[in-house]
Amino acid sequence: MAKQNTKQGDERLENVEEALSKTELWIENNQKTLWIILIALLVAAFAIYGISKYKKSRNEAAKNLSFPQEISFEQKATQAVDFASYYMENENYATALNGDGEKPGFLEIVKDYGSTKAGKLAAYYAGVCYLKQGNYNEAIEYFKKYTNDDKVLAPMSLGLIGDCYLQLGDQQNAVSYYEKATKKSPNEFTTPMYLQKLGMTYEIMGNNAKALDAYKTLKKDFPLSNEAFEINKNIAYLEEKMK
Repeated sequence: MAKQNTKQGDERLENVEEALSKTELWIENNQKTLWIILIALLVAAFAIYGISKYKKSRNEAAKNLSFPQEISFEQKATQAVDFASYYMENENYATALNGDGEKPGFLEIVKDYGSTKAGKLAAYYAGVCYLKQGNYNEAIEYFKKYTNDDKVLAPMSLGLIGDCYLQLGDQQNAVSYYEKATKKSPNEFTTPMYLQKLGMTYEIMGNNAKALDAYKTLKKDFPLSNEAFEINKNIAYLEEKMK
């Protein structure tokens, strides 16, 4: 009886090991697809960070914004952005971009107030709207128009351009903009995020050495970031793969 139980246990162990081997093989063969899906999820999670960062409390009166003659040019731009943001936050991206027939959308705001701080923010928001619509070339165009030096939005605009290029299948431009994002106003929020994306994209491209460099930089420079908590697995995997 003991021998029979031992034999059955060995068979179960062999079945488990076989299943694990098949799983590892599937992951190996589909790694690029998995990385692209993961990066896409990260895009969705962070693309609208600027919205919450600059969001102001609003009520129904926001729908009836007016532009009295005595307010400044910058104030007019700010009011216009606030109004268009109402539609963006409610995922009505077309109206946010083009306006509702009475008040301007982000595209008109960029055209009329592009030299103002609010007008430049409208360019960033227009990029977000186009990105959420899947219009990546248009998103790139407007993210490039965002020229403010905000510590968070400046690197994010570069990183989001990288996201757009990745979605378009242009991995070389994607890593180029992720590199720029990691070097623009380094901070604890955006820099580790784009170091992770940089490494993941290099893995997609098959450049394991540069992927490993990005992951190790993330671990060394931002050890307390959320991205660093799981990065040891990526490092160990690549080091083993490169032996």
